[in-house]
Amino acid sequence: MTSLPDCLECIKTRRVTRYFSEEAVPREAFVKILEAGRWAPSGGNRRLHRFIAIQDREIIELIRAVSPGMLGYPSALAVICIDWAKAGSLGCKPHHHGAYIDVGTAAENMLLAGHALGLGTGPVTSFSASAVSTILRLPDWLTPEMMVCIGYPAGTQPFGRSLPAKLTRLEDLISWEQFGSASVGGSLGR
Repeated sequence: MTSLPDCLECIKTRRVTRYFSEEAVPREAFVKILEAGRWAPSGGNRRLHRFIAIQDREIIELIRAVSPGMLGYPSALAVICIDWAKAGSLGCKPHHHGAYIDVGTAAENMLLAGHALGLGTGPVTSFSASAVSTILRLPDWLTPEMMVCIGYPAGTQPFGRSLPAKLTRLEDLISWEQFGSASVGGSLGR
């Protein structure tokens, strides 16, 4: 079992990978990443997301052609979709915001699992949903919302492994009790 410090270290050290080597991702590792997406929190445990797992180079190249947000050539790609037919059968209104949150939690689990397995990962939301739907032969009730690129990082990342010039401190993000309040004595704890 992973300890909390190991989990937090994984969260702190994960970076987005945009460029990948040509080395194939082992199927076993890809399945572990998809399994991590399966275990993501889901509103009401509805599980409205579906994953399209792709390792076929030709399909990835077709998707890359309609995805300006995909800069490199990953050797594996997980397309996270929302199952609107299931959503409707459970009484969810069209474009129910919880479904989009579920996509994000699944993606983050996949990104972290990839990092823990020594792989590079990166999310992509800039793509033609209709073109991706056509390439993947998705039915109308299944919409692609986000993709997770997976592969071994290329030796160099053209944009580097960027960190902000000044790291955001936790104190810069938190107001205690009401917006605008400062932490007591500069401490986050009580």
